[in-house]
Amino acid sequence: MRAIEVLIAASIFLLAVELASATPAWLGRRAWAMAGAFGLLHGFGFAGALAEVGLPAGDVPLALLGFNVGIEVGQLVFVAAVLLLGRFAGPAVASAPRLRLAPAYAIGSLAAFWMLGRLLAAWA
Repeated sequence: MRAIEVLIAASIFLLAVELASATPAWLGRRAWAMAGAFGLLHGFGFAGALAEVGLPAGDVPLALLGFNVGIEVGQLVFVAAVLLLGRFAGPAVASAPRLRLAPAYAIGSLAAFWMLGRLLAAWA
């Protein structure tokens, strides 16, 4: 399970690097592959978490359905919020191009911290 947690953090860090890059790397040119691979990896993490909490096998399908519905609704709410924010903050970001990189650096920093924490915990 610890290996999956490290890989999840590494995938988030990799995404942040891709977002901060001036030109898209392989991941940016193949977004469908990145989304599929990262989704599979994060799914393994969730399945491992269900196993750790001792969820009865009969409850797993409903738990997975609820999780996936929650993820999809959360994504739609997030996209709506970003579009709304972009509508109002778009001119400020356009006048300060480096401001566009702030979310990528924040995501990358947190993911690196999480990844290092998981790696250190695995060795402890």
